[in-house]
Amino acid sequence: MRIGELSRRTGVNTHQLRYYEAQGLLEANRRANGYREYDETAVLRVKQIRHLLGAGLSSEDIAYLLPCAVGEAPELLGCPELLTAMRSRLQRLDEQMATLAQSRRALADYIDAAEQTASDNYPPFDGTNLQPIPA
Repeated sequence: MRIGELSRRTGVNTHQLRYYEAQGLLEANRRANGYREYDETAVLRVKQIRHLLGAGLSSEDIAYLLPCAVGEAPELLGCPELLTAMRSRLQRLDEQMATLAQSRRALADYIDAAEQTASDNYPPFDGTNLQPIPA
């Protein structure tokens, strides 16, 4: 089937389908005229990709998981070769969450301190003249 038909059957626009192909998540054969040609398995593959994206996984994570995906939801069957990579990804996510939690606590503490020391001598904050905070 061509890309328009795959788009119609999956509800995913052609731009996204091309992106999935560019990310190595979806395979298409090329006709002599250059048109993409997808087989029937592409419909299931796109549904799997959408479910995994909906779970918050990145394209890179999905590329690791797709070889183990079974069914539309998909169920991920045991792929021992992927467990190490996915555990590593989970550890990185935990580290990022800890860093974000620390940043949030620091910002909340700053806001609390600023509110406690606020003075009537300062004009009310109206959101103008904001300067970006350096990263």
